[in-house]
Amino acid sequence: MNHRQLLAKRIGLVALTNLLVELNSLIMLPLLTKNLPVSEYGIWVQISVTIGLVPAVALMGLPYSMVRFLPSAKGKENIQEIFYSMAAVIALAGLVASVAIHLLAGPIADALFDGRLLIVKYLSLLIFLECLISIPFGYFRSVQRIKMYSIFIFLKVFFSLLLVIFFVLSGRGIFGAVIGMILSDAVILLAMSYFVMSDLGISMPRFKNIREYLDFGMPTIPSNLSSWIVNSSNRYVIGLLLGTTFVGYFSPSYTLGNMINLFIAPLSFALPAALSKHYDENDLDEVRAILGFSLKFFLAFGIPSAIGVSLLSRPILNVLSTPEIASEGYAITPFIAIGALFLGAYTVVVQILILAKKTLLTGIIWSIAALLNLVLTFFFVPHIGIMGAAIAALVAFGFAFFAASYHANRFLYYHLDYIFIIKSITASIMMTILLLLLKPEGTVGLLSAILAASLVYFAVLFLIKGVDKKEIDFFKNLFKF
Repeated sequence: MNHRQLLAKRIGLVALTNLLVELNSLIMLPLLTKNLPVSEYGIWVQISVTIGLVPAVALMGLPYSMVRFLPSAKGKENIQEIFYSMAAVIALAGLVASVAIHLLAGPIADALFDGRLLIVKYLSLLIFLECLISIPFGYFRSVQRIKMYSIFIFLKVFFSLLLVIFFVLSGRGIFGAVIGMILSDAVILLAMSYFVMSDLGISMPRFKNIREYLDFGMPTIPSNLSSWIVNSSNRYVIGLLLGTTFVGYFSPSYTLGNMINLFIAPLSFALPAALSKHYDENDLDEVRAILGFSLKFFLAFGIPSAIGVSLLSRPILNVLSTPEIASEGYAITPFIAIGALFLGAYTVVVQILILAKKTLLTGIIWSIAALLNLVLTFFFVPHIGIMGAAIAALVAFGFAFFAASYHANRFLYYHLDYIFIIKSITASIMMTILLLLLKPEGTVGLLSAILAASLVYFAVLFLIKGVDKKEIDFFKNLFKF
């Protein structure tokens, strides 16, 4: 099996895993919106957003450093030293962050959680577990144990869904949902830790090269923080300016538009390790080829998905949430979906800057994008409501893509296939005509229409030769395990 086939298989496996994760989001959405008041669902969203923020900052980029340095380590002792040094610092940083949230529970609860003090205290424990759980996940990713990684992602999602459903349907409300997540994280952390220690044994870290790992990881903090600001801070701003009820209106539509993440996540996961070897060996033609295949893979699925969810936003939200939420939020989905397209293309292009070790530059790009997003959100939301937050996110994602593309071409020229984009849009238009004729409603009608539209899209794309034989083989390998 050549390296392209192996890369395709890994991307395909992670894509399947991410599909299960996204299905979890879709299952959780009606469960929570139909069994909790909109304001409590808004609190749930704020919890999820906070979980995305704190580890991204507190862990100092070390999980990403693990992916960069561990694959090239030689000998068990070196691997142990790298892993346990980073793991110890990650655990300490997570503990500090958790204690800080617990001590500041009062003002945090008043500002973002409708004064629910106990929720914030539970959240501090959940944050600590999320920081710890990043350690074994980082190890499996670094040593390319993709099946193990995917199995535990699935189990984490499955147990979380099972326990949240149990506690919410038992009448424990938002408190029960948080307890369910805590229990799920604890079980999965123990299980993964067993497998990691079975691989590596136990070793005391000497922190020999920790400065180098921090020097690589720390510049990713502005990028991670800024990425969070662009992706998630709009819920905080909406909560501050309009209240958690409007967060509850905004989030389901944002989740729907952001479903294109299904095709982004496997690329973000697999490309850094796959490209590093070729880049370090100066095999730049292969780097360009992998980037080209990856970008075309994303666009082939991303473009029709963005158009489809935009067109079907209201009927889908009627099924997944409530008519009230669908009526208030459906119009923001197209802005989020187009923004997700920019984000997906950025994920591929930015690999060039990462290979060139220009992580500081990516931090600057996302810092500017974050500032744009915050300023525009604070300006637009008081005037046009939650639509303003969606517009701000689209502007920020667009800026990040174009800025990364400009700088990436300075280090390694890559080709953006405009002909393919035109062909994909053409096939999507044919798909759109079918959806407009069908006007689907209800679960069965929507599923049938989506299946028919997908078949039309790929049939038209094939007929107009949107992909060649090499690319078809690459896509086939995505789904062979």
